Amino acid sequence: MKSPLSLEDNWQILLRMFPTNWRELAKTSKAMVRKFRNFENEESVMRALLLHVAGGHSLRETAIRLKMSNIADVSDVALLKRLQSSENWFKELCLCLLKERGVVAAERNDKIRMRLVDGTNVKEPGKTGSLWKIHYSLMLPNLQCDYFKLTNTKGVGTGESFKQFPIQKRDCIVGDRGYSTPQGIAYIESKGAYSLVRVNTRSLQLFTKNRNQFDLLTKIKTLEEEYGTKEWKVMIKADECYVPGRICVIRKSKASVDEAIKKLKRDASKRQTKLEKTTEEFAKYVILFTTLPTEGCPLESVLSWYRFRWQIELVFKRLKSLAGLGHLPKHDEVSARAWLYGKLFTGLLVEKLMHYAKSVSPWGYVE
Repeated sequence: MKSPLSLEDNWQILLRMFPTNWRELAKTSKAMVRKFRNFENEESVMRALLLHVAGGHSLRETAIRLKMSNIADVSDVALLKRLQSSENWFKELCLCLLKERGVVAAERNDKIRMRLVDGTNVKEPGKTGSLWKIHYSLMLPNLQCDYFKLTNTKGVGTGESFKQFPIQKRDCIVGDRGYSTPQGIAYIESKGAYSLVRVNTRSLQLFTKNRNQFDLLTKIKTLEEEYGTKEWKVMIKADECYVPGRICVIRKSKASVDEAIKKLKRDASKRQTKLEKTTEEFAKYVILFTTLPTEGCPLESVLSWYRFRWQIELVFKRLKSLAGLGHLPKHDEVSARAWLYGKLFTGLLVEKLMHYAKSVSPWGYVE
């Protein structure tokens, strides 16, 4: 009987998932400006970084594990410096893996800076481990992290909101349903910027130009063909302020609709509640609200930009599960960003491994 794969075997499998030019990127991204010293090569540096970032170990615990495994004999301070110098390396690796997945950005609008925002919780290990919420912003399409913030998870001003982020004129902030609130959209509008969000039909009330209620359900029912698209001019109300914008809708494919409704019914069954007909109907569409101008940003461009976010949605979900446990460098912005990119890279690797495991061989990789 064969013995199970050793740690070394597992590492070699993981290496096969890396972009082919990952060693070269270590040099061009200037991650190797520091001498190797107690590290043998780029591979041992990467093993050390992933042990900390993906394994959720503290820098000190990582240093101990590296020494016990005969990978490197380094201090936690040396590891921190390695992490700081690896920010761009991890980012470039993420972009390479996204390119492999066929993730292609929409046509760039040089007059508008596209920014994707999100947030997740981090629970550090141990009974007394701290619980933090990360708020971060990535510029599209290069995934450059332009903002990173930590808050408590409870209390005023700690929830996911556009107000967590500094906004500049001509930014376009792209968010999921959690950011679909009138107050957040009005905040962006007050800064001379644009918003693009997936509509939460329970929290975002829509109005016509005459300030009458906009009947979204009736409108979207006119889209009967798969991938049919339409847009309508609407307004939202935040306090006494009305913000003009557009509802942009695309009908999902039949397979996607069936899967979405199946999930809703399963969730309703778990909660022992009845699935509402309106919820089931809304599940057949991707519904977006945007304040982007029609000139220069037609319906197709709006859908394409959000599709770019959707294409990496699985990566963000994986990131959130991976970030849920770990030691986050809290007092240094560069280290925190590098840690975030490391988590993104790990999420992409997991997605790639799962794909290979399902479609290639019992071992999950190609010789």
